[in-house]
Amino acid sequence: MEQNPLLDFSDLPRFDAIQPEHVTPAIEVLLEENRAVVARLEQPEPQVSWESFVEPLENASEKLGRAWSIVSHMNAVVDTPVLRAAYNENQPKITEFWTALGQNLALFDKYKALQANPDYAGLPAARKTIIDHAVRDFRLGGAELADDKKLRYAEIQEKQAALSTKFSENVLDATNDYGLFIENPEELKGLPEDVLQAARTAAEKDGKPGYKFTLHFPSYFPVLQYADNRHLRETIYRANATKASELGAKTEWDNTAIIAELLKLRKEEAELLGYRNFAEVSLVAKMAESPAQVSRFLEDLARRARPFAEKDLEELRAFARENQAIDELQAWDTTYASEKLREQRYAFSEQEVKQYFPEHKVVDGLFRVIETLFAVDIKNDVASTWHKDVKFYRIEKDGKLVGQFYLDLYARSGKRGGAWMDDARGRRRIATGVQTPVAYLTCNFSEPVTVNGQAKPALFTHDEVITLFHEFGHGLHHLLTQVDELSVAGISGVEWDAVELPSQFMENFCWEWDVLQHMTAHAETGAPLPRPLFDKMIAAKNFQSGMQTLRQVEFSLFDMHLHDDFDASGKQSAQDILDTVREQVSVFNPPAFNRFQHSFGHIFSGGYAAGYYSYKWAEVLSADAYGAFEEAGASEGSTLSRTSGRKFQAEVLEVGGSRPALESFKAFRGREPSIDALLRHSGMTV
Repeated sequence: MEQNPLLDFSDLPRFDAIQPEHVTPAIEVLLEENRAVVARLEQPEPQVSWESFVEPLENASEKLGRAWSIVSHMNAVVDTPVLRAAYNENQPKITEFWTALGQNLALFDKYKALQANPDYAGLPAARKTIIDHAVRDFRLGGAELADDKKLRYAEIQEKQAALSTKFSENVLDATNDYGLFIENPEELKGLPEDVLQAARTAAEKDGKPGYKFTLHFPSYFPVLQYADNRHLRETIYRANATKASELGAKTEWDNTAIIAELLKLRKEEAELLGYRNFAEVSLVAKMAESPAQVSRFLEDLARRARPFAEKDLEELRAFARENQAIDELQAWDTTYASEKLREQRYAFSEQEVKQYFPEHKVVDGLFRVIETLFAVDIKNDVASTWHKDVKFYRIEKDGKLVGQFYLDLYARSGKRGGAWMDDARGRRRIATGVQTPVAYLTCNFSEPVTVNGQAKPALFTHDEVITLFHEFGHGLHHLLTQVDELSVAGISGVEWDAVELPSQFMENFCWEWDVLQHMTAHAETGAPLPRPLFDKMIAAKNFQSGMQTLRQVEFSLFDMHLHDDFDASGKQSAQDILDTVREQVSVFNPPAFNRFQHSFGHIFSGGYAAGYYSYKWAEVLSADAYGAFEEAGASEGSTLSRTSGRKFQAEVLEVGGSRPALESFKAFRGREPSIDALLRHSGMTV
C-alpha cells in the first residue's frame, strides 16, 4: 500500500497527493505513536536528561504538529465540505491529546527535575528557556489540578477548539455566500476599471450578466472607497457589518452564542487555574505584566491620539458637507469621503498609486530589500502546492539553504480572509545536520484579470504592499533563525506581544524612496513611480492617523475588557462592552446594526484573545527599532543599512524565542524602548 502522504516527513509536504481521506488515518497513527512515546517517558529513570527525555518527546510531537499544521493550513486556504469534515472530525482528538500532555504530572515532574538539576546552570540558553517555558506551560495547562478539575479543564479546551473553528467557518460561509449583482453600469460610477473588470469576471464565472460584488476584501472595499452611489455603499457596508450575526443573511451562521460561550469557558478556565480572569492567564507568557498595565498603555495612547482624531473627523465632516452634499456623515460614507479628501488635499488617489505596483515589481522589490539588509539570496524553487497560483522560493546565504517559503497572494472562494504567516516546519538540529525552516505566507489580494484576451498583472494598493512586507517580517523571524532547538527557534517561544516586532518593522521600508523607486513600474508604460507622486504619498502618510490609532485602541480595549472585567453570564452582552469602549475612546461610532465583533477572528478564532493590544505594544518596539535604520540612513544615505540590518538580524531575528524579547530589543538598540518614535512616525507629535 502506498504511504499516506501526511506521514511522509522526509521533505516538504506533498500537497499534490494529500486528500481529505488521508487525514483521519494519518492523525490516528501519529496519535498512537505519540501516546506510546509518552507512556515510555512517564516511567521513572534514575537521571533525567535532555537526550533521554526532551529529545524523544519533541521528535514525536513535532511529527504530529507538522501533519496537523498541513491539515489546518489546507482547511484555511482550500476549504471544501469533505476537508472541513475531516478537519472537524480530528480536531477534538488533537485537542484532547495536547491537553492530556499538558496535564501529565509524570512529564511535569521530569521537567522540574531538569530545572532543579545542578547541570541546568551549564545548559545553553535555548535549552534553559525551553525547560522554563515547559514548567510554566504545564502549570497553565492544569497539570497541578485535582483529577476532577483536570477532566473539566480538558472538556473546556475541547469545547473552545470546536467553537473557535465554528466561529471561523461561519465567517467564511457568510463571506462566500454573499453576492451583489448589478446589471446597470450607471449604478457603478466612480469605480475604477480594474475593479469593474474583476466584478465582470466574477459574474461571468457564475454565468450571470453584469457585475458581481462579494464580501471578500478586494471586492467590497473599493465599493466603499470609490462608488458614487451612496445606496450601493450602504448596501455592501451593511452586508459586511452584519455577516455571521443575528442580522446576517442566515441565522445558522450567527456567532452571537459562540462569542458568549467562548467567553464563559475562558473565564472558567482561568478560575480553575487560580486566576481572576482569562486576561491574567493570557499575559503570563507575554511581555506585559497585568491587564491594568495594558489598559493604562492603551488609554494613554488614546489620550494622545484623541486631539488628532477629533481634528481628522471635523475636517472630514466639513469636506463631506461642502463637496459631497453629505449633511450627516454615515459609516458607509467615511471611506469614500476620506478618499475624495485625500485626492483633493494631496492631489493623488490610491487608484493612481496602484497602477505603479504590479505584482512582479513588488515581489522583486521586497526581495531586494531583504537581500540588501540581511545578505541573503532569494531564488525560485520547486514544490507541490495546494493551488496553481501559489509560488515557492528558497533563501540562501553564501550558497547554503537557510529556509523556504510558499507565497499565496490572491483572494478566492474557500480561502479564509485576511493575511497571515504560519510555519510549515521549524528549524532544528537533527542527526543528518540542520532541518531548515519552511513558512506559509498568505494574503488576500486581487488576482490578475484578462481583458480582451490579454492577461494583466495583479495590481496592489500601497496598503497591500505594506501588508505583504508585514507578513514577510513574520516570515523572516521564522526563516532566518539560527537557533537549533525547535521550541524556541524562529517565532516559537517569542512572547505574543513582541511577535509583531519584525512584521511592523518591515512595513517602514514601504515609505522609503530608495526602496519604492526599485519596486514600481506603471502597468501601462512601465515608468517607475514619479518622485512628485511619492512626495504626495509621504505628505499623506499620516492622513487620519489619529482616527486609525483610536480604531486599533478601540479593538484592543474591547478585547482586554471582555477577558478582564466582563461577566459573560451576567446581564451585559459583548455588544454592551463594545458600546462602552466606543463611548470612552471613539470619535465616530458606527451604526447600531454594526456587528464587527461577530467576525473578529483575531480574538475568537485566531489566538489573540486578551492579546490584540500586541499590535500597538509591538509597534512601540518596531518604530523604535526602525529609528536605528533612520539614524544610519542619515549618515549612510540609505535606510537599507547592511550594518544595522546585520545587527537586527543577529539580535532579534536569529535568536527567536531563546531569550526574552525585551533583552533582544535592548541588545539591538542599547536601551529600553521609547514611545517617541511611534508618535513621530504617526504624525502625532505636537
